[in-house]
Amino acid sequence: MLDTLITGARVRTFDETRPWAEAVGIRDGRIAYVGDSAEAPSARSRVEADGRLLTPGIIDSHNHLLLGFDEDAVSLEGAHTLAEVRRRIAGFASRRPDLGWICAENAVYSIVEGRRPCAADLDGLDAAGRPVFVTTYDQHSVWLNRPALAVLGIAQGGDIAWGRPERDAAGDATGWVTDFYTSAMTEAGLAELQRDIPMYSPERRYRKLRSSMRMATALGITTVVEPQVPLAELPLFERALAEGVLTSRVIAALFHPVGADGAFRARIRDTVDRSNAEADVAGLLRLGPVKLYADDVIEPHTALMLADYANRPGVRGRPSYPGDAGRELVGVIGELDRLGLQTHTHATGDGGIRLALDAIEQAARANGTVDRRHGIVHVECLHPDDLDRFARLGVTAAMQPRHCSPDLVAGTWMENVGEERWSRAWRFRSLLDSGATVAFSSDWQVGEMDPLVGLYSAATRAGLDGSQGWTADERVGLDRSLEAYTVHGARAWHLDGARGRIAPGMDADLVVWSSDLYRHEHDPAGLLGEHAETTIVGGRVVHSLGAVVDRVGAPVADDPVAAGGAAPDAHVHTH
Repeated sequence: MLDTLITGARVRTFDETRPWAEAVGIRDGRIAYVGDSAEAPSARSRVEADGRLLTPGIIDSHNHLLLGFDEDAVSLEGAHTLAEVRRRIAGFASRRPDLGWICAENAVYSIVEGRRPCAADLDGLDAAGRPVFVTTYDQHSVWLNRPALAVLGIAQGGDIAWGRPERDAAGDATGWVTDFYTSAMTEAGLAELQRDIPMYSPERRYRKLRSSMRMATALGITTVVEPQVPLAELPLFERALAEGVLTSRVIAALFHPVGADGAFRARIRDTVDRSNAEADVAGLLRLGPVKLYADDVIEPHTALMLADYANRPGVRGRPSYPGDAGRELVGVIGELDRLGLQTHTHATGDGGIRLALDAIEQAARANGTVDRRHGIVHVECLHPDDLDRFARLGVTAAMQPRHCSPDLVAGTWMENVGEERWSRAWRFRSLLDSGATVAFSSDWQVGEMDPLVGLYSAATRAGLDGSQGWTADERVGLDRSLEAYTVHGARAWHLDGARGRIAPGMDADLVVWSSDLYRHEHDPAGLLGEHAETTIVGGRVVHSLGAVVDRVGAPVADDPVAAGGAAPDAHVHTH
């Protein structure tokens, strides 16, 4: 006797022995039957899918749950001019006299043409003269006004633990701070942020986590990899588990700061071991991977490139780790590999990617390890000589289809890299064709969390407005993209025996979509009008809009943080 039988579906199983089916049966949280409806065992409850597509649950392999939008900050999403940025911040400041700091999120780098934004660009926005703190859309830079520079001591020549303040030729702070996210999650950086910037208080971070989790479950994401959790913030996830907030499964990657020593790595090993020994029966929270940085990002010229930036002769960025070309990273990955830990390393420039691949290759050779499945995340600009190394070394490329959209990368990214290197950009198809594991993800809230946006972006490499795509040779069709979100996502995290496919014995993590998504194969824009109808985790319906089973949970649009509520300039990704 099955607990639940879903019938009348187009079931894309990704199981080679039976790629398609029409019915799926669930018992005790696992898949117990896959096949024809007429041959299915009896079930206590039946769900009629009425021709909708049923797939394995989406595995989002890089999703910053802790960076979900903050209802007490103003969104600069879609603001592409300084005038619009000033209008939004000034309006928010006038509406919120209760806030000691005015915080804003999602600024783009190209707000001011030909130079970095500076503190003077934020003059006169608030009659009370409050400090203003603005993060860029990728969380790697911060923009401060003059009162903020004074309050933080930067104007007086002081340093901060959560970034690198830029200074002009006279030594005066410009108001721009680089290396933010790599420094902000260190113990010292996080402590300073929590002390000085209200947006980083534990309660506001927990509020973001709750909101992001509601959104993930509603979007058909059944496993989320939170890629950067400082040890100091791990209790937020433990609290979420205890309070029933984790409606989808979470894999938390613990952050390893640059400069951390062997004792810190031993703490990570101990933390993972303790967590595994005390793991929840439902498998909703687990630890394991370790987050590292090989370089920074391309937009502010801080990613490590093998040749000069196209518009900055003599500048090639820098590795995150000091020493000879960042070679310290080789030792760190080697030690983590020896300790039995999987790594998840940020690398965007072709130099940073090569550095990470070299470190992983040397670790395996030195330690004699196999099948560790280390990962490199982003892989934005990949040198042709390194393409086949991912498959050969068993390295996962954790990539974000939305990041290649022209509406995000036209201008700063494209100009910095230069047209002669555009063919190296986000090589989804080439990596898949090489046999590499390519685990798709959103990088929320750098990009929209909705996997349908990712499917559209992979298929078109165009903006959400339907504008002309680019680098068309790297487009990936719907079926391969779904596979990257499921089969490859499971493989990336050593879960291929439990998730990513629909087959007897696998976890019953499933999504019923609003229709058969495959009818949009030749017109991917139609994907943007679809949605996840029902999300099932461990055999339990955790979200449903009511078309196939009774309504469970709140729709994304009902989430005041995820969709912005009634406030102007609300935080919402639209498509």
